[in-house]
Amino acid sequence: MNASPEMIPPDGDVKPATGDNLPTLLAEIRARRNDFAVAQQISGDIIEGFKRVGVYRAMVAKRFGGEERTPAEFCRLIERISEADGSAGWVASFGDGACNLAALPDETLGKIYANGPDVVYSAAIFPLQPARRSTGGFVVSGAWPFASGSPGAALIGVGIAVEDDPTGGLPRVAVVPAEKVTIRPHWDVIGLQGTGSHDVVLEDIIVPEEWTLIRGGSPTLDRPIYRYPSVAFAAQAHAVVGIGIARSALNELIAISRSRPSITGAPVMGQRGYVQLETAKAEAKLRSARSFFYEATEELWNEALNGSINPNTATLMRLAATNAALQSAEVCNIASSLAGTGSLYTASNLARAMCDSFVVAQHAALNEGTLQRAGQLLLGGPAQPGFP
Repeated sequence: MNASPEMIPPDGDVKPATGDNLPTLLAEIRARRNDFAVAQQISGDIIEGFKRVGVYRAMVAKRFGGEERTPAEFCRLIERISEADGSAGWVASFGDGACNLAALPDETLGKIYANGPDVVYSAAIFPLQPARRSTGGFVVSGAWPFASGSPGAALIGVGIAVEDDPTGGLPRVAVVPAEKVTIRPHWDVIGLQGTGSHDVVLEDIIVPEEWTLIRGGSPTLDRPIYRYPSVAFAAQAHAVVGIGIARSALNELIAISRSRPSITGAPVMGQRGYVQLETAKAEAKLRSARSFFYEATEELWNEALNGSINPNTATLMRLAATNAALQSAEVCNIASSLAGTGSLYTASNLARAMCDSFVVAQHAALNEGTLQRAGQLLLGGPAQPGFP
C-alpha cells in the first residue's frame, strides 16, 4: 500500500522525543479546537498538557531542571502542536520565552524556577509605556495589547521606557507575577481566536530592577541556547506555527479531494487537472519554505555552539522565518480556494487555517516589512535595534 502524503514526515525529520503524552494531547487539541475559539483562550488542562510534553522546560537551563533543547527541536514540537490547532501552537510557542528570561539576574532566575522549570510566561512588549524610577525599582502603569496566552501565564512581561535608560535602543521588560496584572478582554478577531491575546493592565506596580531585562540584550547565562539570538528565535517560534497550520490545510485538501463528489456531477476534486496542478505547487511551496526555515535554523545554531554569531546568518534566519509565515499563508489560501464551498463554514478546518495563517503573517515580526529590513542588511545597510 502506498503511503499518502499526510503520512510522510516532511524532509524525513525525526520528531522530538516528548514522551507518550504528545499523541494523546494532539488528539485532544484537535477535538476541542472549536471550543478554544469560542472561549478565546486555551483551556487550563491543555496548558498542563503542554507542561507534560516539555513545552515550557524545553529552553530552560539544565541547572534549573530544564532541558536546553535545540531551536530546531523546539520548533518541530511547536509545528506539530500547530498542525493540530493554530491557536494552541501559538500559545505553546511562547515557551521560547525562557530564552528572554535568561537575561534576568541569576538570583531572579533561581526564584522563578524554585519550584521547577515548567513556568508559563507571556509578554506584551509594545507600545513601551513610560515608567519612573523609585527606591524600590520602577513604578509601572499602562496597558499593553496582544498578550497571547496571558490567561494561563504565571509571569507576564511588559515593555517599559525609562528616562536616560542605557539600553542601546532595546526595550526594557518588566516581569511581574500574573496576580498583579489585570487581563482586559479585547480579542475579537478573525484568526488565532483561541490565543487569549487580550490587553494586560498594570496600575502603579513597583517592579524591582532585578526583575527587569533588556529584550535582545546579553543573557546572564552563558550556554549555546542563550547565545542564539533571542529576538530571531521569537520570530521563528511564531513562524513555525504557520508551517504547522499550512500542513494541516494541505492534508485536509488531499483527504477531501480523493473522495468528495461534486454536487453538480463534476468529477471528484482529485480528478480535476487544475486541482492536481495547484496542489502540487502548494506542496512544493510549503516544503521549500520549511526546508529553508530549518536549514537557516541549523546554520545559526552551529554558530551559537561555536560561540560567535554572524549578523548575516541571523538575518537569513529572520528572512527564513518571514518567508515561512508568508508562504504558509499563501498555501492555506490555495487550499481553501480549491476546496470551494466546503471551506466556507466557520467550523471548517480550512476556513480556520486560512484565517489563522493570515494572522500569523500579519505579526510585526513576520510581515513584509521585515523582508525589506532583511534585504537592507544583506545589501550592507545599517542595522536597527532589535533586528535581526
